[in-house]
Amino acid sequence: MLREIAGKPLIGVVYEAVRSSSLLADVIVATDSEEILEVCHQHEWKAVLTSTHHRSGTERVHEISTRVAADVYLNVQGDEPLTRAEHIRALLEVMKDPAVPVGTVMTPAAQEDISNPNAVKVVTDERGRALYFSRATIPFDRDGARPRYFKHLGFYGYRKAALDRFVTLPESALEKSERLEQLRFLENGILIFVRETPYDTVGVDTEDDLRRAAEILNRRVP
Repeated sequence: MLREIAGKPLIGVVYEAVRSSSLLADVIVATDSEEILEVCHQHEWKAVLTSTHHRSGTERVHEISTRVAADVYLNVQGDEPLTRAEHIRALLEVMKDPAVPVGTVMTPAAQEDISNPNAVKVVTDERGRALYFSRATIPFDRDGARPRYFKHLGFYGYRKAALDRFVTLPESALEKSERLEQLRFLENGILIFVRETPYDTVGVDTEDDLRRAAEILNRRVP
């Protein structure tokens, strides 16, 4: 049974949030689920059925890139109901530079997320390029310097060449260890550029996440 939020299927809340940004030429739900496909068709949300063999969202986006030509492909996960236009705008800003192969976004980590392995942290260099993503607390504050911590949000922008390269590469050692697919890019020398946003999200993995996201949506000013 599909999860619902605010009386609507979760995937629809995400789809409409992305589409309402008015920043993209097209918005497509890519799924290997017949149930999700049927629900999308019932609500006239554009959707396509993809292979059941993909091991990651990046592989699924690559399949779409073989069907639909675009300058940039964005990946917004279907469990991100707090997606807002500012997230899409941040991704498009970082992808404006044609030399950027992969882009993503981060936000200042809340105190409770710093040591939470379900909240992925990211560290970047002075040019905004990702050095590493981890479920661990990075950077480690050895001497009480109180560094800034950033939480990685599950939004990505890709060039077609980066997607084509990704699917030819084996699952990397760090990717296996952390269970973070973006580490495959870094381990193979493919740069990921990161843009900061003040807008956090709640990825819905549990019923508690669902309730929390619903509460936040209800508090938002229309």
